[in-house]
Amino acid sequence: MSETNPQFDVVRNDEGQYSLWPVGKPMANGWTEVGQRGERQVCLDYIAEHWSDMRPRSLQH
Repeated sequence: MSETNPQFDVVRNDEGQYSLWPVGKPMANGWTEVGQRGERQVCLDYIAEHWSDMRPRSLQH
């Protein structure tokens, strides 16, 4: 992994919330990889495309 271009996985929790997770770091409980990996901006673009309702799933009507 390059220090100048760190790689991230896009992860999602049970509430449907997305985040970035550094590749190689043990996964936090409650989060699952969604299959997108890349540089920070690539992952942020993926999240912007797939996460349109920022409210936790339990608050969505």
